[in-house]
Amino acid sequence: MAKLVIGIDTGGTFTDCVYRAAGKLTVLKLRSTPEDPGHAVLEAVAKIRSHTGASEFEVRLGTTVATNALLERKGACVAFVTTAGFEDTLAIGRQARPDLYDWNTHRPEPLAPPDLCFGAPERIGPDGTVILALDKKSVAVLARKISASKAESIAVSLLFSFANSDHERSVAAALQSLRLPISLSHQVLPEFREYERAATVTLNAYLAPRMSSYIVSLERSLTRRGARLSIMQSSGGILSAQAAAREPVRTLLSGPAGGVAGALCVARRAGIERLLSFDMGGTSTDVALLDTTREPPVTIEGQVSGLPVRVPMLDIHTAGAGGGSLAWMDMAGTLQVGPQSAGADPGPACYGRGQGATVTDANLVLGRLHPDHFLGGAMRLDPHRARAALDRVCLGGTFANTESLAEGIIRVANARMESALRQVSVERGHNPRSFTLLAFGGAGPLHACALASCLGIRQLLIPTAPGALSALGILDADLRREFSRTVMLPPRSPRIRSVFAELEAEARATFRREAVTPVLSRAADLRYQGQGFELRVDWTANVVTKFHALHQRSYGYADPERQVEVVTLRVQAVARTPRPRQAPARIIRGKGDQARVGPHPIFEQGHWRRGALYDRALLHPGDRIAGPAVVIELSATTYLPTRWTAAVDASSNLILTPQSGGRQ
Repeated sequence: MAKLVIGIDTGGTFTDCVYRAAGKLTVLKLRSTPEDPGHAVLEAVAKIRSHTGASEFEVRLGTTVATNALLERKGACVAFVTTAGFEDTLAIGRQARPDLYDWNTHRPEPLAPPDLCFGAPERIGPDGTVILALDKKSVAVLARKISASKAESIAVSLLFSFANSDHERSVAAALQSLRLPISLSHQVLPEFREYERAATVTLNAYLAPRMSSYIVSLERSLTRRGARLSIMQSSGGILSAQAAAREPVRTLLSGPAGGVAGALCVARRAGIERLLSFDMGGTSTDVALLDTTREPPVTIEGQVSGLPVRVPMLDIHTAGAGGGSLAWMDMAGTLQVGPQSAGADPGPACYGRGQGATVTDANLVLGRLHPDHFLGGAMRLDPHRARAALDRVCLGGTFANTESLAEGIIRVANARMESALRQVSVERGHNPRSFTLLAFGGAGPLHACALASCLGIRQLLIPTAPGALSALGILDADLRREFSRTVMLPPRSPRIRSVFAELEAEARATFRREAVTPVLSRAADLRYQGQGFELRVDWTANVVTKFHALHQRSYGYADPERQVEVVTLRVQAVARTPRPRQAPARIIRGKGDQARVGPHPIFEQGHWRRGALYDRALLHPGDRIAGPAVVIELSATTYLPTRWTAAVDASSNLILTPQSGGRQ
């Protein structure tokens, strides 16, 4: 039997799994186990193994372990080693303020405390020449200091190590006897900008012990079951488990990256070019602006929890609103939703254990969820607990009734998510009306129509198994890795060719360990000499001309007479994952009567309305249904408001459109 590939996305509330067997895509959804994230993964593998009888597996995992460790500040105690005189690099950071006039702005504390920041007496120049040789006796003293400290991990970021890594290698060799994880900047991020490089390698060291322990333990358990483990990385590609354990900083957007990959696959199959992806899960919402004719946008200037993360990451914006976001009243008597979440344990009140009122409880009270048809009927929701939890939020007369409070909770949560969608569209000069909103995640299809109405979007797409689309994106993701090096050279320098060759050799060696041959592509970050920021351009014979044109489009001007500088060279290595071809089904016009489960009351705009309940599994391509309606399936529930219509396309997607003049 051929090896079975399983895509798993461990979210804050549920762990979603997808796999293909006998040409059929199967979805499995389990409650997450935050206290031991690997437990849900192993439980899923055991279930799938018993269902399929397969003896060999590859598990492709999107994980939140690194993200949660950073957000909750539960990483390792890090010793930071840099060139003597630069021990305050992490504390000084950049002087840019997120809000110029907010005097109460507080930057996050550095991940390495001041008493664990050490200087090594050495100096390398920007061209790689040794200005001050490394003193081995001083490094031995440094090793004793770190040994006597409470450090659990070590980050080494010496000046200009990207130009000459000899000193970093020597420091690592001297510290090896401490038997602590060591992160080296020339391996994690061989690029310039000292603060960002130091912060990124320190973040890697901060996450390494916990992530390594988790991956090694999970991989050992999976190996005993005949499975091989791979990890989804923030750039949208698959990474080997060993590489992810060494460089966990590359997995901070692991799950959301799978969602973007899945959204692109669905949109391309549906013939949609411009889309806004809207992934609403249990604890947060991730949005991105995508063009299916291109590779997804990648940035190296990301931030997580206020800290710079200068590794390739998909350009995703996250909002602290999800199905498990808790509703509460602030001291001014104003209704708030999130960012606190009920998570998987105890979960929303309607799950049977939690006490706090969540967005999920509000949707249940409004009839947008059916208590007997959640997770395909595998889990019954408790509407009485949901209503009681909402009543505890506001005991006064601010709201006329529980339903009005529930609508208020939905509006507040929607406002947070609308703001996120505007940030990736309107604030970047894009008109959202010209995009399709692709909604997924366990809660996305419940809120999609309201958000589309606010943004003037006229078409929504709800994919098949929307609650598991991130897992599907992980399942079909390519093996992808970027290799880079800062060089600071003129475009015609002969050294550029040799550095590209070195990067490509490194890429082939890395992928050789995966037993695959990658497709390599070259790019470079260019700028006008003296500028502070760069633009990435594909490396071709006319790269300078392309840079001028891109500069004109980006900033409104170009200066062809000005000297251009090549700052950083990049090689992207990709090994494509074969994807099955799905033939479109024949369209037969229908009203979906065979899928109608029965009448269902839905509360909208202050009134209870007579709606309908549909089983999505029974809808056929060509069926068209009108709101108000609720469409149930295993992985998610879709809410179709009054004056909205849903049609099933040839790929079984739901295409939602407002009727003429209709707004929710």
